[in-house]
Amino acid sequence: MEKFVVIDTETTGNAPKKGDKIIQIGAVVVEGDRIVDTFSTFVQPFHDIPVFIQQLTGITEEDVKDAPPFKQIAPQLLEMLEGAYFVAHNVPFDLSFINEELKRAGFPSFAGPVIDTVECTRILFPSAPGYQLNQLAAWLDISHDRPHQADSDALVTADLWLMLSKKLADLPATTLQSLLSLSKGFESDVYTILQSLYQGKKSDELINEETGIEVFNGLAVRAETGQPDAENRELWPEEGIFFEEKGLLAANWEKFEVRDGQQEMANAVKEALVNHEHVLLEAGTGSGKTLSYLVPALRFALETNNQVIVSTHTIALQEQLMHQEIPLLKKVLPFSFRSVLMKGRSNYLCLRKLKQVLSMAPATYEETLALSQCLVWMLETETGDVEEINLAGGTGSSFWEKVKSDETVYAESSRNWLHHEYYHRAREKAGQADVIITNHALLFTDIRSDQHILPSSKYVIIDEAHHLDELASNHLGSKLDYFQVNQVLNRLGIVDKTGYFSLLTMYEQTNIQHFSPAWYQRRLDHFALLKYETDELFRMLSQYCREKNENSRTDVGRLMVSYQPGAAGSSYWVTIEETVRRVQLLLDEEEQAWLSFYDYLQEVEPTKQAKQLLQDFHAAVLEARAACHTLFTLLTEKDDNTVYWMETDVKGAANAAYLYARPADVSELLADQFFAKKRSVVLTSAALTVRGSFEYVMNKWGLVDFGPRTLRCPSPYDYANKVKLLVPEDITAIKDDEKAFIKETAEFIYHGASITEGKMLVLFTSFHMLKKAYYQLKKWDEASNFTIIAQGVNSGSRSRLMKSFKQHDNAILLGTSAFWEGIDIPGEDLSCLIIVRLPFSPPRDPVENARMEQVRTQGGSPFYEVSLPQAVLRFKQGFGRLIRHDNDKGVVVVLDKRLIQSSYGSHFTESLPALPVIHEPVDVILDEIADFLT
Repeated sequence: MEKFVVIDTETTGNAPKKGDKIIQIGAVVVEGDRIVDTFSTFVQPFHDIPVFIQQLTGITEEDVKDAPPFKQIAPQLLEMLEGAYFVAHNVPFDLSFINEELKRAGFPSFAGPVIDTVECTRILFPSAPGYQLNQLAAWLDISHDRPHQADSDALVTADLWLMLSKKLADLPATTLQSLLSLSKGFESDVYTILQSLYQGKKSDELINEETGIEVFNGLAVRAETGQPDAENRELWPEEGIFFEEKGLLAANWEKFEVRDGQQEMANAVKEALVNHEHVLLEAGTGSGKTLSYLVPALRFALETNNQVIVSTHTIALQEQLMHQEIPLLKKVLPFSFRSVLMKGRSNYLCLRKLKQVLSMAPATYEETLALSQCLVWMLETETGDVEEINLAGGTGSSFWEKVKSDETVYAESSRNWLHHEYYHRAREKAGQADVIITNHALLFTDIRSDQHILPSSKYVIIDEAHHLDELASNHLGSKLDYFQVNQVLNRLGIVDKTGYFSLLTMYEQTNIQHFSPAWYQRRLDHFALLKYETDELFRMLSQYCREKNENSRTDVGRLMVSYQPGAAGSSYWVTIEETVRRVQLLLDEEEQAWLSFYDYLQEVEPTKQAKQLLQDFHAAVLEARAACHTLFTLLTEKDDNTVYWMETDVKGAANAAYLYARPADVSELLADQFFAKKRSVVLTSAALTVRGSFEYVMNKWGLVDFGPRTLRCPSPYDYANKVKLLVPEDITAIKDDEKAFIKETAEFIYHGASITEGKMLVLFTSFHMLKKAYYQLKKWDEASNFTIIAQGVNSGSRSRLMKSFKQHDNAILLGTSAFWEGIDIPGEDLSCLIIVRLPFSPPRDPVENARMEQVRTQGGSPFYEVSLPQAVLRFKQGFGRLIRHDNDKGVVVVLDKRLIQSSYGSHFTESLPALPVIHEPVDVILDEIADFLT
């Protein structure tokens, strides 16, 4: 029976070769499926323990004062490790310390097999939210009473290893065989374990009824489950019965609360769908708008046999709909209905492409790990949606580019793959669904695409609708950058030996020999020239941007400059246009040669594998053609309603240029291509009105001629007693002295957080100001009284920063655009929201500038018709971050005096719920915070 010794160490630092020492060791011996022995001790380091280590581990100088030195415990440890696997969570760390201590004490180093539970957990639990030990303990429900103490950490790691061992043993033979071939690239020595498990398995059945696993083309995957039949449609209750105090929802959901506006909203949605009308619905926080549109939408879909599409902006709301609201309704309603989440094609794993990658040697360790994760994930996922997997390298990795679904046409001999592809499964389920949950990006991509991705429903509900014009502009426009073009050309695989063209070349020269070596050489020479001209083009664009930039930078620090295709008016621009034409001519010539190559090989009855390679190659050629067309259009063809600009990375590669083109006014596009083609569109958000009027969004979205219904449902929360709006009157205006404003902002944040004990969200309108305030706060907070978390400074996604904020006491979270909406921090985690500046779009925004210029040309006021209403809607979104539930309470502080002192400030305050507004000096404001919250 194999023996595994799980070891964890606590140390004075992370560099054993620089003198850091072990201060505690925990060891757990695992044999078979149980723990057979444990060992733990403090260790005398003969070394001071840094204060931050004492705070992290709780281990003090007093604990180690009388502890044995490592030399004394080494024999017992070595005896325990004899003939065993060394197991640790991040094994390089613990093993390096153990071996360094053994070396110092005159003992031989451990040279046996090792297992890293971080690596193994990433492979065997690919959907885990994170791989730190405390994260895994919480996720797997493993008791972990003393994190960062070696004995406790070792026990948790041992429990984790037992779970991993069991999951390994349960894997089907097909998956074990694939993992076995990849395991030589692992850091963990699991080859022998995998080989033993594989040899002990019987060959997989085609379908295992008990596990629901299907073996297809050498891949083990979870078998597809069909959509349930929707029955008993005549039993659908009236909405009033559903939402009333003794209705179906109340009877089946203990958290249900009767809300005043919910019934009214449900009626408005029902009437809009039945009467084929569009409706604008502003629903305040806590009004229950999600169920208010889902219930009548489902009733309408089931009674009329029409599909309803529900589109959202954020993944968070999509997940909420699919994992909270939809399951709740399936539980409450006395009959079944069919729902599906539909995303863009690149979100789905392609099994055929994964099989192709599996047949080759992985290029990197990251690819080995990601491929192994996918092999396990395929046993669990029914959707193949990349959001389900915590993929090594992330969704932007080169690995995901190789295995994601794309527009490849399947060869006739490979049609059987089509019925097992996740994207096609999703489309088939969408075709059978009553309600389809999707996102705005896919909705507008579908409008633009000739190949409709979504079912052609005439009934659409758009939640988070305040993003409508921005998303329409983005997806009805164009964008291209060097990295995209380079990736497209690399997909062709002219030079790369593992690329499509190179593989087909080897096949043709081995089996057919129709094309001469000289023909192949011309392809290589022309492709090299095409790559050179493309690189040169983007280098010139980057240089042009640097020379012509208008001293404006984007939020991510890029230089930006507007331009007009064909009208830049300089010899340098003429050179750019000549270069893009050369790129087009080269690609046209090569495309003809590539397609001739493709056509010939299609006719000579290639092998099954060659046929599929041909389809991949053909798809790559079409992709290159489309990219070249977009590049040519962006640089040479001007449209009067389109805004053009380019960006370059300040410190990036010389050819790191990005091109953008977006329509300035989307009202006609939306009216003609969207609203006119739908029978009913419900648009809902918490921020659609300015001073109670829908006029701004109706004009911006081209809805005026459709005469839509409108309805405002205020939040049911008691803002008058639960919230105060505070505006300090003596903070320096930024226009007078930006440096003083930032310093006073940081000072107010620090003093305010001292009163609120952290629990503070601070919203900025620029990264530049956020970073300056952050470093000022860190300078003052020498004693680390607060955990200061800053977007763009601390690494991690928005959700990760949010999680960190909720986990720490006395936390201050500084955020910019991503934090003005779509985040939910209920209860005592957030008691103070600070809005640093009114959220006017920056003057560098090219689309906003173009809209303002259009209004100016028509004799209107750009500020009052574009800038101000947009800022008000953004302000309402930011304000809504504070009160998320009925028992929440807190203060909103606006450090921008324009809210009170300007002539337009009332546009902001009158767009909020009725609440007390106090405009006093800083000292008085701080006293108000203290009095109100205590």
